[in-house]
Amino acid sequence: MGGMTDRRPHWVYDRGEEPDPRFTLANERTFLAWVRTALAMLAGGVALHALKVPGTAWVRTTLAIVLVLFGALVTVFALVRWARVERAMRTRQPLPGFGLGYLMTLTVAVGAVLLAVAFL
Repeated sequence: MGGMTDRRPHWVYDRGEEPDPRFTLANERTFLAWVRTALAMLAGGVALHALKVPGTAWVRTTLAIVLVLFGALVTVFALVRWARVERAMRTRQPLPGFGLGYLMTLTVAVGAVLLAVAFL
């Protein structure tokens, strides 16, 4: 079981056994997909602000700020999720729940409603 390693974070890699590389690589791809999603949110926030769309200033500013902050938050949550999944695979524990997906769904739905109201 485990042992000291130079890989970081230690709290992930110092426990359990090395899982099948396919699962580790799939976990990394999932992390990168979440990072791409976060970058899209950042770009959307910047675009809303720069292009002045929608015309209602308070909606535009609110959405831009929410998208930029949420993009940053998704990146942090993606890293935490990657680490929790990797650790669960290494220690042969059940995989963690999918809270990030619920948070993403709620945020996108609220943003869509705000945009719909602004365009009316």
